[in-house]
Amino acid sequence: MNPTVLDRKVVRLIKRWKEERSEPVCAFLYDKKTLRERAQACVDSLPGGCRLFYAMKANPSKEFLDCLAPVVHGFEAASIGEIRKVRKISEDKPVIFGGPGKKDAEIAEALQRRVTLIHAESMHELRRISLIAGGLGTVAQVLLRINLRASFPEATLVMAGRPTQFGIDEEDVPEAIGLAQSLPHLSLEGFHLHSISNNLDASLHARLISVYWDRVTEWKDRFDLTLRYLNAGGGFGISYTDPDRSFEWPLFITELGKVLEERRLPGVELLFEPGRYLTAACGYYAAEVVDLKCNHGKHYAVLRGGSHHFRLPGAWQHSHPFEVVPLEHWDYPFARPEVLDVEITVAGELCTPKDVLARDVRVARLRVGDVLLFHLAGAYGWTISAHDFLSHAHPEHIYFDDTQGELI
Repeated sequence: MNPTVLDRKVVRLIKRWKEERSEPVCAFLYDKKTLRERAQACVDSLPGGCRLFYAMKANPSKEFLDCLAPVVHGFEAASIGEIRKVRKISEDKPVIFGGPGKKDAEIAEALQRRVTLIHAESMHELRRISLIAGGLGTVAQVLLRINLRASFPEATLVMAGRPTQFGIDEEDVPEAIGLAQSLPHLSLEGFHLHSISNNLDASLHARLISVYWDRVTEWKDRFDLTLRYLNAGGGFGISYTDPDRSFEWPLFITELGKVLEERRLPGVELLFEPGRYLTAACGYYAAEVVDLKCNHGKHYAVLRGGSHHFRLPGAWQHSHPFEVVPLEHWDYPFARPEVLDVEITVAGELCTPKDVLARDVRVARLRVGDVLLFHLAGAYGWTISAHDFLSHAHPEHIYFDDTQGELI
């Protein structure tokens, strides 16, 4: 991987860290300028009648929410904790409340905090939402999340078209619509059909949207529905194993425009909820090599850090892309361990063989005291990890905004 101009600035930031501190480097570094520009480009390119909500599960930090709030149309939250985070930065930004397993107290507080829409995941949840809304003297606006029976293109995660814990079985749509219409404190506003995640094929993703439109049009006509929204979720992919491969957003927008020309439903807005696609490339994980060893003929680099900070590589079983940042600082009175032109497995500091971030990656030169800089770490990094396993110190989180051409 050839470092970009921004990467070189991140490297300077890492070197400055080492000059100012004695402990090993261990930090997430987040680029707010790139995040803001990436989100703005996506919002600006959407066809008319489309809106973009940030799926904050990808990275719910206050700094990212502050950065995105003026750009995106709203936020998608999957817990009351996430809703509270949004409301700390904005009292009126539109919020969609999704996710399975919503508790009564969460539903009540979400309504009190004026969420825009709630994704209903089951018939039981529909009844509970109506009951709670009635107790609060309000009407809840809901989208039915449907697990379609269609087959879907391959992606890292498939959330419909097969048995999952998500949504209402497509075969139960007539019953779900009838129930929603009968409940006194619900307003059925549309459907949520997020079916795949981390898809890298832009043309296939546009065709997926056409499947969604066909289904919703069929239900609208069959049940004489007045609808306002079709929520297509996110699912735009990031490749961790081949960083040069990417989801072709411009191609998706072109193909999406064709779909909308053919299938547009008057008065129905198309919602998207990207998370990873906006934030992954805006973050780095930097961890210093504290030991090098050869065990049973296999070379290992042991980090100050690991999967308790950055669980994604282990969870998805891939070798996460990184580059070596050479640091010349060396305090010890003995020779500095190093390896030349070998395959390295990158392990963390935990007492488990599962603590691996990359396997069998060839490096030209690596020394104890150098830093590994992991790319594409801005999504599903720190917040999905087992922070306190073994009670190691947490990494630092450094946010910078390169607006003026220099790191802040």
